[in-house]
Amino acid sequence: MECHPDAARQAAFKTVTTKRILLSIIELGGYPDFKPLYRRAGFEVETVSSVRKALGLMKKLSPDVIVAEFNFQSDFRDRTSSLESLLAVVQRMPKTKVIVFYEKEHAHQLTRLTNHYPIHEALPFPIDPARLEQSLRRAATG
Repeated sequence: MECHPDAARQAAFKTVTTKRILLSIIELGGYPDFKPLYRRAGFEVETVSSVRKALGLMKKLSPDVIVAEFNFQSDFRDRTSSLESLLAVVQRMPKTKVIVFYEKEHAHQLTRLTNHYPIHEALPFPIDPARLEQSLRRAATG
């Protein structure tokens, strides 16, 4: 039996539209490349090097999960980090889950931020790959 071209196109579209998207924001880095882990967890990965670039990209796509670093910046007058701008936008995206990597010595500042903006999970450095994968799977299931 021959496959109708429209049916093949619809099947391909369905595959593309069901792919989950993970936006990775790596501002400072200094930790392993987790792209293989993200892909193993079923995500298509987009990577940017700043929150500003992430905000621009989020105008075009709605990621299922965002993984970002909390980089506490004491020199900010009215914020704790650039992550605040991202979380303010994510509030309008109820299906998007945010996983934050943070330095243990900045846990107090991160708590101040999470009191105002909900996140899915915060993981301290050094990042445990097994714990990150579990967090991704929980984020994917709701």
